[in-house]
Amino acid sequence: MNSEPDWSLWRSFAAVIAEGSLSGAARHLGLSQPTIGRHIEALEGDLGLSLFERSLTGLKPNATALRLYASVDRARSALAEAAILAAGAQDDEGGTVRITASTMISNYVLPDILAGVRRLHPRIAIESVPTDSAENLLMREADIAVRMFRPTQLELITRHLGDIPLVPVAHESYLARRGTPTTLNDLWTHDLLGFDRSDAVIRHARSLGFEVTRDHFPVRSDDQPHLWELLRAGLGIGFAQLNLARKTPGLVVLPIDLAIPPLPVWLTVHRELFTSHRIRAIYDAVAEGLIAYIKGDPIAAP
Repeated sequence: MNSEPDWSLWRSFAAVIAEGSLSGAARHLGLSQPTIGRHIEALEGDLGLSLFERSLTGLKPNATALRLYASVDRARSALAEAAILAAGAQDDEGGTVRITASTMISNYVLPDILAGVRRLHPRIAIESVPTDSAENLLMREADIAVRMFRPTQLELITRHLGDIPLVPVAHESYLARRGTPTTLNDLWTHDLLGFDRSDAVIRHARSLGFEVTRDHFPVRSDDQPHLWELLRAGLGIGFAQLNLARKTPGLVVLPIDLAIPPLPVWLTVHRELFTSHRIRAIYDAVAEGLIAYIKGDPIAAP
């Protein structure tokens, strides 16, 4: 038995268990499915152990594999921590910074901010990750994260930049066809844009005393940038970030108070990465741009 199997084999092993399949592990690691399969076979050969039950539905980890996974996962976390410490020790002006934010912030707010960031720091490459899932800063899936909730991990430094008001809006072309609602009762008689699987809007409406159902939302999607484009096309009334609506030609903010809780904006980075010159520089520049957006100020070019 080889006492020190290649870490790449262990990484594939952990990914198969975490993702639930060879194909999921391949997507997660950016490798081909046959490569992941060969890694599993090589690891079992090195250990002299069978780790998975093979079936037509895929690989199922056995009891031994599950016991080993706990130790491998701890080792993976330790290696990620080492990478964070190494990145934080770098003082050069170059390198790469990976930023993750919600799909709306990534697509409609960050581009103007990042244009200024690139002018300030042309040697620093930017990787932007638009996602509404929480990328794991502790596992280096991102260096900097824009969150709409307060992260609680002690290893993270987080800064509350402000709160974004959410308001009902519609395109002027829709209002020209259907008129402008001025009360909550009027609002529910219009074509509303809403979520497909999420019932967040429905629950909030009911908390205000309105018995709203999915039928009040004839156009539905869980993809928020897509909903935004449907709104801009005049398909109905939607709910949007106030300052994004104000700077978008053709959109009208409706004079109705829905008492929607504002979106808090938190900028987050791993504590050890905060000592990296390049990451601190991008963090500060993104913070400045987001604060200007939240306040409704123009995002100034440096």
